[in-house]
Amino acid sequence: MKLIIDKNLCTGSGRCVKACPVGAIMLHDGKAVIDHEKCDLDGICIPACPNGAISLED
Repeated sequence: MKLIIDKNLCTGSGRCVKACPVGAIMLHDGKAVIDHEKCDLDGICIPACPNGAISLED
């Protein structure tokens, strides 16, 4: 399983970056990007995104 970001929905608000306790999300070219090596799949970033751009994928 992994978290994915829908680039069409992401507006680069940075709320997910601030919410991630392990620093696994950064903004690149105005869009959120997840470092899957750092991500612990806690999902705190999912409700933090105001646009629903983050989801859990099998």
